[in-house]
Amino acid sequence: MSPKITIVQLLHSMTVGGAEVLAAGLARRLGDRYRFVFVCLDSVGELGEQLRDEGFPLVVLHRGTGIDWTCSRALKEELKSQEATIVHAHQYTPFFYALTTGISGRRPPILFTEHGRFFPDLPNRKHAIFNRLLMRKNDRIVGVGEAVRKALVDNEGIPENRTQVIYNGIDLTKFEATDASARSRIRNELAIGENDFVVSLVGRLNDLKDHSTAIRTARRVAEQLPNFRMLFVGEGEERTKIEAEIREAQLEQTITLLGTRHDIPEILQASDVCFLSSLSEGIPLTLIEGMAAGLPVVATDVGGNSEVVIQDKTGYLAPSGDDETLASYLITLGKDPALRSRLGESGRQRARQHFSEIENHRRYQELYDAMSGIAST
Repeated sequence: MSPKITIVQLLHSMTVGGAEVLAAGLARRLGDRYRFVFVCLDSVGELGEQLRDEGFPLVVLHRGTGIDWTCSRALKEELKSQEATIVHAHQYTPFFYALTTGISGRRPPILFTEHGRFFPDLPNRKHAIFNRLLMRKNDRIVGVGEAVRKALVDNEGIPENRTQVIYNGIDLTKFEATDASARSRIRNELAIGENDFVVSLVGRLNDLKDHSTAIRTARRVAEQLPNFRMLFVGEGEERTKIEAEIREAQLEQTITLLGTRHDIPEILQASDVCFLSSLSEGIPLTLIEGMAAGLPVVATDVGGNSEVVIQDKTGYLAPSGDDETLASYLITLGKDPALRSRLGESGRQRARQHFSEIENHRRYQELYDAMSGIAST
């Protein structure tokens, strides 16, 4: 079938993150069925450059500070120019701007996917009024997990019967593939010993990931396990602060900042535990990736993390900021390879059952078809 339905993916930018990976994945997998256009409010991003190279149209609106009504008008014109059938807005601010295009006149139906929540996440009366006034009956709202969906109802005033959950999914095959040489190759590159206990935190270096708690946790673990190493994988605005905290804790030989990496499956294969110390999350892809790679998870019990990790079966959850409990879980795992193996295999099975990219894309295709009035096949 020739792609006639135009779906505009509307995001802040196409940097590498959960929302952006989903938007790119949908376009790549469903590009034969629909025409995809990317519109970024702020900037292109690394993933955006890749999509442009692959032939996907991508437009940047260069949003100003505050509520930028010039940006809203430019978006309205872009949607008209692209003959958009559906606007798929990822995260609240793109959703807000999509809604504004209908203040004076018609607009395409909006599919809003909320990927995570701010911290602290409190009721917003202005949002609730705005959402109820400008949402239309053919708009659809998706939370990437039940905790996110509930926050949209409780804090954003979105009617419960307009919401649903579609869990994030990943290409499991990338993380299940076993390259016998990857573990030793990565460890040799990073000067990590064969018997060292390696914990990886994959995520942007920003305040919501709370690397400060990870550093305090690492200090406690290093006191008990001399062969302990922690890897921070990712880049972000907090890098200088994180580097200073590592020096202050005298953990330069324990914690390694790897920056942006394009070999995450291999990094995870070289690791023993997947770790996350976030203050807030939706359904984090990094935990699903770790589980798919057969790793036990130690993470904070925030957002949708408890929908991914089953306590005592696929890993352990602790209150946010609780470095003492997080460290105790890591020390337990560091001393017990058999426990790591058992929890890791349970996590791999859970990833297969609940967090497949194929199932995720199928659910979105059903929504696209329903919203555009075509029969799903």
